[in-house]
Amino acid sequence: MSMEVQAVTAGYVPGVPILNEVSVEVRDGEILTILGPNGSGKSTLLKAAMGFVPVWSGRISVDGKDVTGVVPHRRATGYGLGFVPQLANVFGSLTVRENLEIGGARLPRSERRARVAELMQRYPRLAERAKSRADSLSGGERQMLAIARALMTRPTHLLLDEPSAGLSPAMLEQLFQMLAEIRERDGVTMLIVEQNAAQSLAVSDRGLVLVLGRVALVGAAKDLLADPRVAALYLGGAPRTNATQDPSEAAEHV
Repeated sequence: MSMEVQAVTAGYVPGVPILNEVSVEVRDGEILTILGPNGSGKSTLLKAAMGFVPVWSGRISVDGKDVTGVVPHRRATGYGLGFVPQLANVFGSLTVRENLEIGGARLPRSERRARVAELMQRYPRLAERAKSRADSLSGGERQMLAIARALMTRPTHLLLDEPSAGLSPAMLEQLFQMLAEIRERDGVTMLIVEQNAAQSLAVSDRGLVLVLGRVALVGAAKDLLADPRVAALYLGGAPRTNATQDPSEAAEHV
């Protein structure tokens, strides 16, 4: 259940690429965090993988099947991709239950109802707020709803764009614990774009750094946490482990 992005060049305006021959493999069952400065192409990479941004050259495959030209809803229903966009990711005027039902709109009615019940049992807070409008939820509750809605179709791959955006520090630990539990329970492979690098890398297997639309660095999450270059740019200071480690041993330049 791996996803491969192979030499992908993509962008929004013809002739102005945001991604430049980006290649990355998200291995079966792993969590991979994408880091990088603003404008580096992190969100564009997720959107290209989901089919929201056209790929000009290169290939995207899921479990060995080429999905490069497949429309987004078919990637969700036929290839096991789930997508959680940044911030505006729930329908505020609809209830919690209605949001979940929309997430499973393409499922048979009986299966959709059963899946809603299953997710509400898993996340009791959503069950408690089932009849509440989504715009009345706290930031943490909205993000829980957005992720649960993406889980309605039982994705094998989950793409999350800044899942911690707008959350209080107290909610960050709960969010990343939720993601780790989803991987543990469901075996879901995850690709996460995240500014809260340390927290995301702490639950990840590997990390990747994008700079100006190109892969600059990739390596084991624990090694990136220890890499002085990554610490200085994305972790707010000193490395989280041995600061004397040779950066060349921490991650691989690409």
